[in-house]
Amino acid sequence: MARTKNRTPVKGRSGNPAKASAPERTKQRATAGDWIGGARLRTLTLGVVPVVLGTGVAFVDSGAPGDFGTYLGRDHHLAVALLALAVALFLQIGVNYSNDYSDGVRGTDEFRVGPARLTGAGLAKPRTVLTVALTFFGLAAVAGLVIVLLTGTWWLLLVGAAAIVAAWYYTGGKKPYGYNALGEVFVFVFFGLVAVLGTQYVQIQAITASGWAAAVAAGFFACAVLMVNNIRDVDEDRQAGKRTLAVVVGRPVARVLFGLFLMLPYVVLLWFVLLYFRTGFAYFSLLLALPALAIGVSSRKPRELITALQLSSFASLAYGVVLGLTLVLLP
Repeated sequence: MARTKNRTPVKGRSGNPAKASAPERTKQRATAGDWIGGARLRTLTLGVVPVVLGTGVAFVDSGAPGDFGTYLGRDHHLAVALLALAVALFLQIGVNYSNDYSDGVRGTDEFRVGPARLTGAGLAKPRTVLTVALTFFGLAAVAGLVIVLLTGTWWLLLVGAAAIVAAWYYTGGKKPYGYNALGEVFVFVFFGLVAVLGTQYVQIQAITASGWAAAVAAGFFACAVLMVNNIRDVDEDRQAGKRTLAVVVGRPVARVLFGLFLMLPYVVLLWFVLLYFRTGFAYFSLLLALPALAIGVSSRKPRELITALQLSSFASLAYGVVLGLTLVLLP
């Protein structure tokens, strides 16, 4: 059904609910399911995969005697790994609620054709969504602080602060960089390089070549998930004035970039196969990645592109888990 509205969102809003005009609220209030949907669970693999990979490369490059169980029981490794996972997941959920809030108060979601958002659809008050986002950022900060206390790496406080600030300004603030084609840079750096290398470093106080390889692979998967999501929303984002990378380069080039982002982790995997042949089992995740690729580069319907996003997300999870397991179970 064609839309009759052609409202141009107000530019330059600060993201402050006191200064932004709230969307018209519906009579329906947000349910528990709406709040769970707002967390966008299908994107949480972006937080899980780098921690699994970071822990795997930390173990295999630690040079410590004993099996993986022995490794986890030494020097707070298990606690630090779980806390790193908490940081990644809390940060991801915080980003998702922050995006819901910022896009909603800016009016960007006025043009959405996908699942309704809490703020944009008027299901929840903007201030409430903002509070939830800030709560998850706070939880990520607390988990990160505990890691610092356990490991004594105080300079990581700066890294954690930078991650939270970057998460907010992705779509928040007066000049969000996610509206200027830099979203892929954010996810590559923070859900690839920082997450994997940070996880490795807090466990063994070192960063290795395998750590860099795993970080690049995780970063490309994160870029693929974001790109296919933005391909789905190209027309709506362009109408709303949101200049994602997919909007800037156009849908045909964006599809090519999606394919590259999704396939490059499998090129990186060759590094691990040459070192540890059993890691080649991670290539079985292509059973999910190839259908995602086929759908993502050819389909035009939003529902099909959502399927491509889900398959890409599951492919990254399968890749990370299988690669991580083969690393820690090496003889």
